[in-house]
Amino acid sequence: MSAGEEERNAMADGEQRLADAQRRQWQSTYTTNPGMYGEEPSEPAVHAASVFRTAGAGDVLELGAGQGRDSLYFARAGFTVRAVDFSPVALEQLHEAARASGVEERVRTAVQDVRDPLPLPDDSVDAVFAHMLLCMALSTEELHALVAEVRRVLRPGGTFVYTVRHTGDAHYGTGTPHGDGIFEHAGFAVHFFDRDLVDALADGWVLSEVHAFEEGGLPRRLWRVTQTLPR
Repeated sequence: MSAGEEERNAMADGEQRLADAQRRQWQSTYTTNPGMYGEEPSEPAVHAASVFRTAGAGDVLELGAGQGRDSLYFARAGFTVRAVDFSPVALEQLHEAARASGVEERVRTAVQDVRDPLPLPDDSVDAVFAHMLLCMALSTEELHALVAEVRRVLRPGGTFVYTVRHTGDAHYGTGTPHGDGIFEHAGFAVHFFDRDLVDALADGWVLSEVHAFEEGGLPRRLWRVTQTLPR
């Protein structure tokens, strides 16, 4: 085995260990903190629903849906929702909330690691939403693969709205470094985006907005990105 192959294998092993650790961290967090984000939707989800409605979307795929506050908001707003997350615990909590809210028939869930191909046919959804999913412990290569999958499952003219923490955030460059712009704080790893990465992920799309906003403690500094597939 060449030195280059050994280095690539070591990097892959490190990425897998980090991914496994993050899955355990989120499973534990959701188990001990049901309803941790509350019932109100995130601001980006409210914005996305307006964008999707204007575009005539009928169904929404949410990536990294977690306990489902945004998926439930989309369902209450009249969309059919497909919610995916790598945490079975979170999706069970989402199911229970959907039943309690009377929107169970509008929400379907699937346990899914977004590093793997999405369990949907080509051209099968009108819109995709992801709040802080892309800035988890995903390598740049994995991000490109994920966005390619989003492109595959979106219908022509479909819209993708996502949010990420960026390099202007107070936590960028601090904590435990994992390479590729990923830093870990209190057990949670974040891939901080620069503008070049946003632009690279929008290659072949119509990039209509990169909106800066703040959320939560510190506060966290994020971008809300909106991009659309050409028809």
